[in-house]
Amino acid sequence: MTSADPFGPREFQLVLLRRMADHQPDLVEAAVRELGATRTEMREANRRWQAWAHGRGGRGELARYRSVLGEPVARRRVEAYDSEILQWELALWPDLRWEVLVGPLGSRTRPDVWGRGLVRAPGSPVPELRTEADLRPWSCTVAEVGNAFPPARPRDGSAPTRLRLDFTLPDGTPRAAEFTWGLLQRLL
Repeated sequence: MTSADPFGPREFQLVLLRRMADHQPDLVEAAVRELGATRTEMREANRRWQAWAHGRGGRGELARYRSVLGEPVARRRVEAYDSEILQWELALWPDLRWEVLVGPLGSRTRPDVWGRGLVRAPGSPVPELRTEADLRPWSCTVAEVGNAFPPARPRDGSAPTRLRLDFTLPDGTPRAAEFTWGLLQRLL
């Protein structure tokens, strides 16, 4: 992969995998193979994405998602916050979608991306989360864990793409989980 090669959904998924490799190298390795890629291609995709994201004169984060992923498969307006939620399908995670929250929509400048991550696709089965054993890597999203074990308290994770969620299991055991791009990576 060179900087002249196209950058599309496959390369974007490699970028997501790059951040997940810190905690789930075996799952990432299998996913990289599924995409027909190599670890070198994954690193190069991440390098290109970071250069694009931090380069001068960029078109903005939302424009990057549209350029790379195309038009969203779903969108809905959130009137209370003058924002919009956009979703894209990704081949590696057919039961999930890449979701981006943007706003304010009435801004004279381009809308800001307020949040991004993997969420359950509408109509996809939601995993039953009752015990610690149900919390397997890549099996559930941050919202699903938070809903299954209320009250859950989100905290900053160990990197900007990560989120930590503190919660209590039904047996009273306090736990914490770390998510990358909204997908469960590990229990802490």
